[in-house]
Amino acid sequence: MKFGLIGFPLGHSFSKAFFESKFQNENLTGFTYDNFPVEDIDSIKALLQSDAFGFNITIPYKSVILDYINDIDEAAFKIGAVNTLVRTSEDSWKGYNTDWSGFRESLVEWLMDSPIPQKALILGTGGAAKAIRFTLHQLGIITSSVSSQGHGDYAYEGLSEDLIAEHHLIINATPLGMMPETETAPLIPYEALTEKHWLFDLVYNPANTLFLARGAQMGARIKNGLDMLHLQAEHAWLIWKKYGKF
Repeated sequence: MKFGLIGFPLGHSFSKAFFESKFQNENLTGFTYDNFPVEDIDSIKALLQSDAFGFNITIPYKSVILDYINDIDEAAFKIGAVNTLVRTSEDSWKGYNTDWSGFRESLVEWLMDSPIPQKALILGTGGAAKAIRFTLHQLGIITSSVSSQGHGDYAYEGLSEDLIAEHHLIINATPLGMMPETETAPLIPYEALTEKHWLFDLVYNPANTLFLARGAQMGARIKNGLDMLHLQAEHAWLIWKKYGKF
C-alpha cells in the first residue's frame, strides 16, 4: 500500500521517517511512503491517478488541493484547507484536516494548569493558519491574523508594541525559520514580548527557530511544532486505517 507527502519544498519534512517507522513497528510489509516535491499543482493530477492510497499535503497546497478532490470532511470544509487525503474508491479522494486536531491537542496540553490566553495573533494566512484559527475559535480565543500579502487583519508593519501586549498567544503559521532558511523569522516587535507571552511555532525543523529564540530572550514561554506534527500524523494514520482496514 502506497502513501506519500505532496508539497514543495520537502527537504525539511520528518513525515517519511515517521511513517516508515510506523510501518515497521506495526509489522506492515509492502507499505511505502515517499516524498513528492511538486512544483506545479497540476502535477498532482498524475499522483491522484496513481495506485496510491493516501497522501499528506503540506505547503503550499493545503487550500488549492480542494480543486482536485471530490469529497471533503466537514471540519476540513469549514477550515478551507486539507492536509490528509484518502482514496475512498477507485476514482474518489476524500480530504481531511488533522492539523487542527493535532494543534489543539498539543496546545491544550502545553497550556495545562495555566489560564488560556484571551487573544491570539496568527502569523500567516495560508492553509495551516486557517486550521489554527478554526481551533482557537473552538477554544473561545479571539484571533487576529497577520499577513505580508494584505490578506490578514494586520500587516507586519502595523504591529505595535501595544498590540503585542494585548495578544499573549502568538502562533507562527508561516514557513519562516524553517530549514534551510533558519536565519529568517516573522517581523514582529519582539521587544514587546514578556513572560506573559506564549509563542508557538508550527515549524519543527530546526527545533529552536529564530522566532522562538528571540521570544525566549524576552522571557516568553515557547514551543515548537514537533508534538503537533506527530499528533496530526497519528490522526491521519487513524483515517487511513479506517478506510484501509489494516
